[in-house]
Amino acid sequence: MIQNLGRKNGSGSLNQSAEKMKLKQLEGLLGGLQQFPQPKVELEQYPTGPHIASRMLFTAENSFGDVSDKVVADFGCGCGTLGVAAALLSAAHVLSIDIDPESLEIASVNAEELELDMDFIQSNVLDLGWRGPIVDTVIMNPPFGTRKKGADLDFLSVALKVASEAVYSLHKTSTRDHVKRTALRDFNASSAEVICELRFDVPKMYKFHKKKEVDIAVDLWRFVPASHPSSST
Repeated sequence: MIQNLGRKNGSGSLNQSAEKMKLKQLEGLLGGLQQFPQPKVELEQYPTGPHIASRMLFTAENSFGDVSDKVVADFGCGCGTLGVAAALLSAAHVLSIDIDPESLEIASVNAEELELDMDFIQSNVLDLGWRGPIVDTVIMNPPFGTRKKGADLDFLSVALKVASEAVYSLHKTSTRDHVKRTALRDFNASSAEVICELRFDVPKMYKFHKKKEVDIAVDLWRFVPASHPSSST
């Protein structure tokens, strides 16, 4: 099911140019967002922390120019952190997609409180039915595949079909070789590059968690779709 939950329109007072938005300011704004009150384990709902989210989007914009004035889609947006970061960095349009209506409600409130203009779509990413490049850039923190093996690569497969310029995604460092091989060989990406390795803090959120907090090594990837006009490989 695909349901467009509409657009949150604001005055855009915080939607300033990427040059004016400093990394610490971005991280601070993201740190004030509401997160999952009752996360769903079957959806592997873990919040993307402000430290990782700010650096992910700041790098995408300031190193590659993939956010400002671009149409950006946030796959599996959860409470909207990555999409909000894109909007704060002057994305032309942000589409935030998630299967969970409760998460989208929170994401919508987060956008409204920051007076950001974003669209929210309730859908399984795999059921979007988009044909060809629909957006410039896809950003995502997909399920790592703990509950459903290969879930992160399912997201990546769709992202590389609908993005015209780049896909930014987080994957467990332990799967690095497999992710790169699959992206280049099976998903026809023209390039797959690890931008940096980060530490993903997973707090004790579910009953099966034994420790108060766990650090997971994750890679921030930048994938370029084969259809990218500047690709020569």
